[in-house]
Amino acid sequence: MASGKIARILLFVAAGVAALSVGFSLVRGDGEEAASEPESVQATAAPARTIPELEAQLKANPSDVKAWQALGWAYFEAGRYGNAVHAYRRATELAPEQAVLWSSLGEAVVMASEKDPMPKEAVAAFETAIAKDKADPRARYFLAVRRDLQGDHQGAIDDWFALLADTPPGAPWEADLRRTISQVADINKIDVKARLAAAQPAAHPSSVATAAIPGPSREQMQAASQLPPGQQQEMVQGMLENLEGKLKADPANVQGWIMLMRSRMTLGETAKASAAYKSAVAANPSQSVRIREAARTLGVPGV
Repeated sequence: MASGKIARILLFVAAGVAALSVGFSLVRGDGEEAASEPESVQATAAPARTIPELEAQLKANPSDVKAWQALGWAYFEAGRYGNAVHAYRRATELAPEQAVLWSSLGEAVVMASEKDPMPKEAVAAFETAIAKDKADPRARYFLAVRRDLQGDHQGAIDDWFALLADTPPGAPWEADLRRTISQVADINKIDVKARLAAAQPAAHPSSVATAAIPGPSREQMQAASQLPPGQQQEMVQGMLENLEGKLKADPANVQGWIMLMRSRMTLGETAKASAAYKSAVAANPSQSVRIREAARTLGVPGV
């Protein structure tokens, strides 16, 4: 069984999986939705504000889900994992249906633990995340880590390969995930060279269906992954603000509306994705079938 120390070394991939938040969005920020709309909480919250600013904001409004999430991420980035746990716990209490908040909580609990590499609270949080979103990559990664810690090295590797199969080509966390598979396989004398060589993101129905839907390029994702978290967030929000501005000037741009829906969904901003869908249909009634089909493919709620 991999030791706790080795397990902790392997956890570095979590940061890469968390880059999903930016890499996949620009695969699933700090938006401006009201706290009364927890379903629109973004998938990740790279700290654009300082910890003191966020703490002050929460003293004034302790029910601000986005602020708790942003504070949790800010604490995490600062290495204050115990504080991050507290913040994410509060966020899950306020928005219990958000899978990403549960997986974020689980990751913070793991990093805050000095002895147990996979505390019960973390496992419960990851399992809750999966129950709410079976595709949550961070929860999938860590539950595979748990299998490895329990001695099921082959099972863990199989789970990581399944996650790799669902990973978009060129995603920022792809190389780290492959490295994790290779490291665990080497430690436990499991031959994965052929599988790794053959493992390419599978052409699942969802990926095939969305292949023609506009979105960020591989180069954009890679560029974003090289920026500090705050700048990543600024880049994402700047791109979306620019796109929204163009759509206001040219509402007949159906491709632009579809791109906006995709971006909002990958950010976890489902309410904004629904709003974009409605605006797109209202502005382009003759293209409603095309827009509706794209929205369904992307999983926009209410379509």
